[in-house]
Amino acid sequence: MPPSASPGRRLAATVGVLASEGAGFLVEAWRQPAGPVAARRLRRAFEALGPTYVKLGQLVASSPGLFPDVLAEEFRACLDQVPPVPWADVAAVVTEELGAPPAEVFARIDPEPLAAASIAQVHTAMLADGTEVVVKVQRPGLRFQLDADLAILRTAAWLLERTSARGRMANPVAVVEDFADSLDRELDFVTEARSMERFAANLRTFGANDRVRVPAVHWPLTTARVLTMERIHGVGVNDLTPGGAAGLHLDGALRAAVRAWLEAALEHGFFHGDVHAGNLMIDHDGRIVFLDFGICGQLEDRARHTIRRGLPALLLQRDYHAVAAAIYELGAILRPADLARAADDIATIVEPLLARPLSEISYGDILVEVIRIGTRYEVRLPRELVLVAKQLMYFERYGKLMAPDWAVLNDPELLRFLFQTLADGDP
Repeated sequence: MPPSASPGRRLAATVGVLASEGAGFLVEAWRQPAGPVAARRLRRAFEALGPTYVKLGQLVASSPGLFPDVLAEEFRACLDQVPPVPWADVAAVVTEELGAPPAEVFARIDPEPLAAASIAQVHTAMLADGTEVVVKVQRPGLRFQLDADLAILRTAAWLLERTSARGRMANPVAVVEDFADSLDRELDFVTEARSMERFAANLRTFGANDRVRVPAVHWPLTTARVLTMERIHGVGVNDLTPGGAAGLHLDGALRAAVRAWLEAALEHGFFHGDVHAGNLMIDHDGRIVFLDFGICGQLEDRARHTIRRGLPALLLQRDYHAVAAAIYELGAILRPADLARAADDIATIVEPLLARPLSEISYGDILVEVIRIGTRYEVRLPRELVLVAKQLMYFERYGKLMAPDWAVLNDPELLRFLFQTLADGDP
């Protein structure tokens, strides 16, 4: 283990950073709900502590309804862009994983990264047959630091759960274990490659998804720390400007993306769990491309069927008693169910949101409010439900950019697909 990543040194470094940047948040939160200034200091502390805490910050940001609003909002700015690893270190990882130096494996590889993030960086390359690829290479020494950080987080979660009533409700031990499992999957590029192929294969078995694609994996040059895949040329959603891009039918591409994602989640039960703008692009043929499958969600049959019943009850029938029943069915109940009160609370909060003009309704926000109500009634809902709400919020944000006159669930074709086609498969 590298000396800088030893548990003792890492603990000292963590305490030092939190003392200088995060103490304000901890003190303020102990006395009263923390404010935006304290949350900003904690976010800066997480960024200074590196990959583990950046990913933890992104977990907070991607879990609205489970963490305080001030934190979820602030951690949306948690940066996952870091200085690139020197080429010599990248080449060493490639050599170790693929058994030969990059110059012998690839006909050409660019030492300058296309992108650099906390877990890995990406380089463009060409195979001997002229095929263009991108090569995702894990940052060296990452596993040692993550293991040391997770040991600290597990201890902190254990202490919090045993010393605070609010801590017990937040279930920090389970949150950290779920986070550790997610990181473990994200660090295994073979798992990511299989997820890419599983997502793509599912979409070919049901419905019309000709306008959706996933880069093909090049398996001979893929290992746990190196992922080689087809290079696709196009425009990233984060590079689009209002009004779109010349020659690209953005509204059709967005509609195809939403339909494919909903199908993946509610028909196949396996979905892309992080469709932020950097993970979606439109190729030169106008097809939507899903990228980076490090984070995926999986809904078991029981959860999918419950959501299928709950969504129409919430958004169309406005049967809030059925929605409350679905919440209790989905989650782990920590105190006796009170369906009548929960239904009344849902109606009080959701009705004004649904009364807005269709163009102003955010279905992601509505789901987040329902999740918050479940938390208030001490129902621990599966993280996958939070992921579903977060991805809907992403798509709604893209809709304002790519198709301002279109709403995710104000599309007749999508409504038929979601509430009729899928219902045909329910028991």
